[in-house]
Amino acid sequence: MFQFISGSFLFVIVIVVFFLMSAIKILNEYERGVIFRLGRALPHPKGPGLIILIPMIDRLTKVSLQLVTFDVPSQDVITRDNISVKVDAVVYFRVVDPFKAVIEVQNYLTATQRLSQTTLRSVCGQMELDDLLAEREKVNAQLAEILDNQTEPWGIKVTLVEVRSIDLPIEMQRAIAKQAEAERERRAKVINAEGEFQAAGKMAEAAHVLAAEPMSLQLRYLQTLREIAAEKNSTTLFPIPIDLITPFIKIAQRMEKLDEEKK
Repeated sequence: MFQFISGSFLFVIVIVVFFLMSAIKILNEYERGVIFRLGRALPHPKGPGLIILIPMIDRLTKVSLQLVTFDVPSQDVITRDNISVKVDAVVYFRVVDPFKAVIEVQNYLTATQRLSQTTLRSVCGQMELDDLLAEREKVNAQLAEILDNQTEPWGIKVTLVEVRSIDLPIEMQRAIAKQAEAERERRAKVINAEGEFQAAGKMAEAAHVLAAEPMSLQLRYLQTLREIAAEKNSTTLFPIPIDLITPFIKIAQRMEKLDEEKK
């Protein structure tokens, strides 16, 4: 009799322990639970904290509210100007409505990944290569907007999409490098031409100043002599002012006139 009571008591303890293990669930701060009671989902998710379930009747599905990141594999894309490239990206999203994330889609993570791949190919295929390379932020914003609108019925909020790399064919890389080199040469020539134009303007202004002030020309002569002497050259040039030889020129002209008159 005592053994029978002990066996029954042990059986009751096992049942109680099993009931407690099946009925009591603890959800973390970042988790929410969608409860299915006899196959029908309760409208309001539970959690965080302690949750009491009815064993054999209730079924709990946990959903994490943490930010999820995943890499979009490299996709083969043909741009609008018929250039084949490989593009990959990274997507950041979180679940904002656990009820929709469980009810509206079978696996929200897989569905979001597949949708990201097709959207990446579609958006990049509508752009030309130059725009795709230069307007990376615009592409990211457009991808995030499209994904967010399409995943909203699933209770998912796409917060950010970043295009990480764009791989070009080797021939296209060489063409872009040549184009960049030609652009640098063009800028160098333009800058050199602008410098020469400015220098010519300054020289013209200096010529006007020297023409208006004859003594300034003499000072310029002296400065030039000083610069030549400072360079330690073996040959030194002495510029002769025009004023020194002007009288001799006048005498030569007078003598030519006298010779003509005698003739």
